[in-house]
Amino acid sequence: MAGSAPEVVLVGLGAIPGAWLRLKVVNHFQPMVPKKHWGTFLVNVVACFALGLVLALNETCASSTGIALLMGVGFFGSLSTFSTFAVELLNELRAGQMLTAVVLALASIGAGLLASALGYGLGNHA
Repeated sequence: MAGSAPEVVLVGLGAIPGAWLRLKVVNHFQPMVPKKHWGTFLVNVVACFALGLVLALNETCASSTGIALLMGVGFFGSLSTFSTFAVELLNELRAGQMLTAVVLALASIGAGLLASALGYGLGNHA
């Protein structure tokens, strides 16, 4: 089901800076660590925290759907990237780096879930 024009605009307005920030963060961390996946890990965990916070604030403060679309779906949705995470895991597996792939998968899922819970908890106490 297609969204209304204002919904599409809100998501798009949030997505552009979110995707740009992801690119900047991943590129910033690339020279510091040998694998690009740690930049992806960072943006995904930050986005999980922020999405948990947005969800809680949307529930507790009765904030507008517009804010949830702009920030939750648009900005933080484009900041995070599950597809890049999956491809980075695949690349580690293809390179025979099973331990790295397992650590990355468990760390990403565990840290993402914890960050989401922390963001949600913080939002419920706002």
